Amino acid sequence: MVSKSPQTNMPMSVKFLIGGMAGMSATMIVNPLDLVKNRMQMSGAEGATREYRSTFHAITTIIRNEGIRGLYASLSAGLFRQATYTTTRLGVYQILLERYREVDGRPPKLSVNLLLGIISGGLGAFVGTPAEVALVRTSLDGRLPIHERRNYKHVFDALIRITHEEGVLRLWRGAIPTVVRAMIVNAAQMPTYSQTKQMLISADIMQQGLSLHVAASLVAALVTTTVSLPIDIIKTRYQNMKVIQGKPEYSGIVDVFQRILHKEGILSFWKGFTPYFSRLGPHTILTFIFVEQFNVQYQTYILKNQSYSSTL
Repeated sequence: MVSKSPQTNMPMSVKFLIGGMAGMSATMIVNPLDLVKNRMQMSGAEGATREYRSTFHAITTIIRNEGIRGLYASLSAGLFRQATYTTTRLGVYQILLERYREVDGRPPKLSVNLLLGIISGGLGAFVGTPAEVALVRTSLDGRLPIHERRNYKHVFDALIRITHEEGVLRLWRGAIPTVVRAMIVNAAQMPTYSQTKQMLISADIMQQGLSLHVAASLVAALVTTTVSLPIDIIKTRYQNMKVIQGKPEYSGIVDVFQRILHKEGILSFWKGFTPYFSRLGPHTILTFIFVEQFNVQYQTYILKNQSYSSTL
């Protein structure tokens, strides 16, 4: 049953907590796909021979060379990223969405919803950039020659070593593309999810429940993947660049974009679409499902509500 009241009486802290828990729960399941996505985006960089022919080839190669554990090399960084980035973006978005809902409980108009997604995504990304840098490095370390590997033990080892060896500002390397990507992802993902849910409910096609959450999140995942993948590739290349003889590999974000376009072609901006969607789709679905279910449990057993009022 859908409550017409937009008020859930949930403390702000609980909304942040639920957002983080949902993202971390989803990451526990889809982390290997995120690692494969990062590896494939770096495959064939700068016109070099591609290491992986397909997603399946990437997975089998990683298992053969690094073992099953190789697929989870970036798990600690992935969880820390969710604890920072997703906690912030989902917490802020839920608070803003509740503030700007229509009187009858419907989501705000699309333009307002897009702005809420942009604001929450940008804030979340800035907070989560250090974890993002650690995630990219730990997931790509295994593809480097043994003598070039950084061999981070876990996310906190990566953060400490980056700070000591390269300076604290290196933790925010690629912050601009990371923030821009997050703003685009959130602007596509969050409003698409809430608006799709409302459309399906208003048309009497589906009612509040698991099937509605799955359908709406699938639409959101497809839209988000198509829009955000090019920025994700640029961000990954920039954050993983090395300093060669005191000179950075790229002069800036524009340089990364131009090199990919000229040396690899425009379609390379959607390289790794399958693993990216395979990762983003399930992660989006699971995150939204976990958020909704955690909210249901909190409202039922803590607030003692008789009906469920969605915060998304």
